[in-house]
Amino acid sequence: MDESDFISLLRNKNESGFKELVDTYSNKVFNTVLGFVQNREDAEDISQEVFIDVYRSVENFKGDSKFSTWIYRIAVNKSLDHLKAKKRSKRFAFVQSLFSGEDTNLSTDVPHFEHPGVILENKEHAKVLFYAISKIPENQRTAFTLHKVEGLNYTEISDIMEVSISSVESLMFRAKQNLKEILKNYYENNF
Repeated sequence: MDESDFISLLRNKNESGFKELVDTYSNKVFNTVLGFVQNREDAEDISQEVFIDVYRSVENFKGDSKFSTWIYRIAVNKSLDHLKAKKRSKRFAFVQSLFSGEDTNLSTDVPHFEHPGVILENKEHAKVLFYAISKIPENQRTAFTLHKVEGLNYTEISDIMEVSISSVESLMFRAKQNLKEILKNYYENNF
């Protein structure tokens, strides 16, 4: 089934078309979201939200980009919204602890993280890498994750992020520089 078939079936609220859409894109969406949120349960919930949004808002798809690019854009935005909400929640808990005098456990340790694309021997390195990725600016993290984790090319990333290809190249360069510095500091302080 090609993208125009998906769009047509979804606009007609066809349930089998929705099931086919989920079957076709679920792994890509889940892995993209997981690359951002680094938590399997959150990634499953957000992935479901992505497909619900696609189903509900297919009428808004203008065809300016590929349908799959539009789905990636929704997945990235939902992931970033989740991370922002999580960060606000942590800040609120911290401020609340200042006034209540209670010690809240706001650990900056490397999170427990499992990604299906990471082989067993590399899991510890992957945890550290994903920790470092979580520390770089959002736009760099988005470009880096889409390119290095999801394997998308710069043209696809520029469509998803709605920026020029040269902007993607610049974001990738800065992301690599920042990651080098973060990882250098991490390994100097931990080994």
